[in-house]
Amino acid sequence: MSSDRFPRGRAAIVAAATHGMGEAPGFSSMELAVGASLKALDQIGLKPEDVDGLFVALPDDFMSGLGLAEYLGISPRITENNRTGGSAFMTHAMWAALALESGQCDVALIAYGSNQRSAAGSLIKSMRESGYETLYRLPRPVGAYALAASRYQHEYGLKREQLGEVALAARAWAQLNPDAFVREPLGMESYLSSRMVADPLSVRDCCLVTDGAAAVVMVRADRAKDLARKPVYLLGAAAATEHREITAMPDLTRTAARLSGPRAMAQAGVQPKDIDVLQLYDAFTINTLLFLEDLGFCKKGEGGSFVEGGRIAPGGSLAVNTNGGGLSCVHPGMYGLFTMVEATQQLMGLAGARQVAGAQLALAHGNGGELSSQATLVLGVEETL
Repeated sequence: MSSDRFPRGRAAIVAAATHGMGEAPGFSSMELAVGASLKALDQIGLKPEDVDGLFVALPDDFMSGLGLAEYLGISPRITENNRTGGSAFMTHAMWAALALESGQCDVALIAYGSNQRSAAGSLIKSMRESGYETLYRLPRPVGAYALAASRYQHEYGLKREQLGEVALAARAWAQLNPDAFVREPLGMESYLSSRMVADPLSVRDCCLVTDGAAAVVMVRADRAKDLARKPVYLLGAAAATEHREITAMPDLTRTAARLSGPRAMAQAGVQPKDIDVLQLYDAFTINTLLFLEDLGFCKKGEGGSFVEGGRIAPGGSLAVNTNGGGLSCVHPGMYGLFTMVEATQQLMGLAGARQVAGAQLALAHGNGGELSSQATLVLGVEETL
């Protein structure tokens, strides 16, 4: 039985930035990550040489921790390059908090960048071929998520219009975000008539293919208020995984978020009903429904009905993916760090037209692989400590 001793609220995010959102031709993934890192450090008056804990996972550089340190001209005490797909950055935040608590570093930088739209123009593919799935020509990753969506349809009677509610909500939030890559109006008729990619997922069920970078800076809580007007404290962090290949997933309708979410919320001492802002890794519309259920915001099988009527859109009762998410804001291969940036900006009160009034608690959830790795963070303002 797990016995978590997470250092609740003893580390805080003091800066969060994005860079090169949408299209950034002429820049490498590393250069984009550096751009976001310098922006984040500049927000709080720090320089690269102040960083002694470096956490990064670039899509095209397996030793990107070494490369980013070299590019920044620093010699960090900790260099962490863990790769679990889009959830990696939540695990980076977890390990950064533990390293800060133990004194192994004083300033932790978590960074990501990708030029996948400019360089490749397509989604980053699986890092290796599957000896079991390749023979059947499963298009990856969309085919894997289509399998999950099909099974969910079979078990719970999911309607395409309910998946459409997720896409429409994301687009409505994106229209409030000047940094979002796609801001054109999206209606249900347009969604239902969109080109099918892997039944039952159409092009409007799939994340964008963009460039982009993000970075956050973390320090110990006792230093946080010296650097940021309104620090965002890490209250809980947990990760879980049950499979690598989609054909090995124990249940296509249940993800390991049902393990990571309750642990992170227990560490934080909160429940789903306490969360003001929810940032979910929406690589595909089915993700949002599965994570709403597995994280405890509604019961299994009720995700489709839960999102009906604009419930997760602007003006709805639950603010989900307030930047527009991977579906309409940005998705440069791995999206996890962008959920952390948006959660931070919401809690700092810096989200502009999309700001959720009075937001004090946020949950950021990352997904890696093909519903494989799940990682959950609970973040809060000073009043939640």
